[in-house]
Amino acid sequence: METDPGHLSDRHFRSVADLVQHHAGIQLPPAKRTMVEGRLRKRMRALDLPTLEAYGRHLFEAGHLADEFPHLVDCVTTNKTDFFREPAHFDLLRTTIVPRLAARGDRPLLKVWSAAASTGAEAYTLAMVLQDMAADRFRYAILGTDISSEVLDRARTAIYPEEMLEAVPPDLRRRYVMVARDPARREGRIVPELRARVRFQRLNLMDESYPIDRDVDLVFCRNVLIYFDKPTQKAVVARLAGHLRPGGYLIVGHSESMAGVGVAGLDQMSSTVFSKLRDSGR
Repeated sequence: METDPGHLSDRHFRSVADLVQHHAGIQLPPAKRTMVEGRLRKRMRALDLPTLEAYGRHLFEAGHLADEFPHLVDCVTTNKTDFFREPAHFDLLRTTIVPRLAARGDRPLLKVWSAAASTGAEAYTLAMVLQDMAADRFRYAILGTDISSEVLDRARTAIYPEEMLEAVPPDLRRRYVMVARDPARREGRIVPELRARVRFQRLNLMDESYPIDRDVDLVFCRNVLIYFDKPTQKAVVARLAGHLRPGGYLIVGHSESMAGVGVAGLDQMSSTVFSKLRDSGR
């Protein structure tokens, strides 16, 4: 019979919440306490600790916080992702944004950044759309970043369960997803041609600067800003905008209200789409 893991003390829960908000920008109010404790039980068991309170002492009183912090972040970060999530954005890429970017003709390479990549579904969706449009018109490169090393490792393998891949339109699935030889595995893998165009690296959006090129054409940062307070949202959007080339685009999620998060140099085209003014500099 499994031992009752108990709960974090109020003091240790507040310490976890403060730590995660300071370093990752993610707010963990008391209403999320049950969720947080449920996720931290995985780390408690991995460290062979008897209770969550013992895990709290391991973090804050036994000197193991530095080693454990990446695992803590992996546990509490929400990593929901889907292929072709919020499909209107990808329709807009096809009909408007990519044709505008490709028509400039001042360089053949489009740089695209998926700034909250999770397990890679968004980055590979972008690759499918761009590959389908590229032909001889342009080349593209996609960078996917996330705070969680664990999800990035999964993104690099590019292997996904069958039910997750059902969101990919059938014609694209035939071209860009390899089916497992063993049908019992019920999974598929993104084809090497697309995997070669996408790379992943760890990045914390809370960092004061990002080791990213400053001439990116398109940034997707969707469904992560909702976890930040307004001042943090504004700071993150400003930093992202600093990596867009003039005329580039920033796309946020439909669930993210950007009211009060105006950033100098960005023109709001719709509730979720922004373009960088050409005379705004870097």
